[in-house]
Amino acid sequence: MLRFSRQLDYGQPAPDFALPDTDGQIRTLADFAGGKALLVAFICNHCPVVLHMLPSLCDFAREYQAKGLQVVAISSNWPDEFPEDDYPHMQAFAREWDLPFPYLHDESQDVALAYNAICTPDFFLYDGSRNLSYAGQYCPSRPKLPHPPLPGVPPMRTDLPVTGEDMRRAVDAVLAGTSIPVEDQTPSSGCSMKWQPGKDPWWG
Repeated sequence: MLRFSRQLDYGQPAPDFALPDTDGQIRTLADFAGGKALLVAFICNHCPVVLHMLPSLCDFAREYQAKGLQVVAISSNWPDEFPEDDYPHMQAFAREWDLPFPYLHDESQDVALAYNAICTPDFFLYDGSRNLSYAGQYCPSRPKLPHPPLPGVPPMRTDLPVTGEDMRRAVDAVLAGTSIPVEDQTPSSGCSMKWQPGKDPWWG
């Protein structure tokens, strides 16, 4: 099911976490305290929207890490519906894609709930004080998705290259000490978060 990011918590500090990366090391928010900005990206292995933009996102991360941006990706999907989203597959996925950022496993889904993450990909960009500045799309490009048009929702732009233009503009602003106005931020959209029984929030 197609979901749009909720775009909440602007100005609020990044919630803490303690999650294993694909090497089994526990990573916390404090591990990413040194950068000028922090991008937290909720992704998963199977989502066609994630796979559509992942090569560009990896190149973007390599480029902007040199400018002071730190990047961390988190997978929170419950794997019953998509077994390829489980932790062993995450480990293989990280190796296959040579991910240039840590890929963390949120098995309890508590971190997704704390961040108000609702879709993959869902992006949260924090400034140097680790307050939320941007919660929008990577760029307008989307793959062709196997769902009918949604009432009131513009068609997905499947004719556009993946440039990361929205995220680049947002990160450039944060690194320059400013931010993109909330009203100028377009929500991310993609596959719905896959919640375990009893964990699905009221807004899921």
